[in-house]
Amino acid sequence: MKVKVLVTLRPGVLDAQGRAIGQALRELGYADIREVRTGKLVLLDVATDDPARARALAREACEKLLANPVIEQYEIED
Repeated sequence: MKVKVLVTLRPGVLDAQGRAIGQALRELGYADIREVRTGKLVLLDVATDDPARARALAREACEKLLANPVIEQYEIED
């Protein structure tokens, strides 16, 4: 089963990469883009057909490795 995990910085945490991208976009003429936040997409192929089991394994992986709970949050999609 395929599971998508989106890891992003928590609100209020400085996103230096997002800020740099936002500045570059404004310099390219995209003045209407006010803020950019970056993150990472992790695609997991879990050896199960049970969606609840796949989500549980993805959540465990996020809490142990994929996301830093102090500064990041994550969303799991299956």
